[in-house]
Amino acid sequence: MIEKALTSADVEFVTTLHGDEPVTFHVLLQPRGDQADRLLRAIDDVALGELDEAAREGETPEGADAAGPGEQALRVSLAALRGAGCAAQGRLIEDHPLDALKVLVDEVGADEVIVLTDPHYVEEFFHRDWASRARHKVGVPVLKLFSHSEA
Repeated sequence: MIEKALTSADVEFVTTLHGDEPVTFHVLLQPRGDQADRLLRAIDDVALGELDEAAREGETPEGADAAGPGEQALRVSLAALRGAGCAAQGRLIEDHPLDALKVLVDEVGADEVIVLTDPHYVEEFFHRDWASRARHKVGVPVLKLFSHSEA
């Protein structure tokens, strides 16, 4: 489960987690604009010392405006995973990401879930982030990783 395009460092990291074992990735992407409200994102930016990012939170596409950039981020991520020699498929999700994750885990018989996101300190503090909530829902181990900001 991701919220933005995977960087080359992200791809290298997730594709090497299991050594030479063949891995298939089923990627769910919910655009960042749909993941949390602006205030929480701005607080996270301030906590990270990224004041310029906090000031630009109003520019983050939301709703229907986030679909185009989200589709592009998904295409880039899937191409990068395939380029690294892994099988990969995915889809954009708009509502209820954890419900979609639970359905996918059951459909494909997933062995584990990787949640790869930017830090969300407020949500993490209250255990309301995707990984914390998924651990109680999906029935398989959930690995939480922080994405790299640059490709």
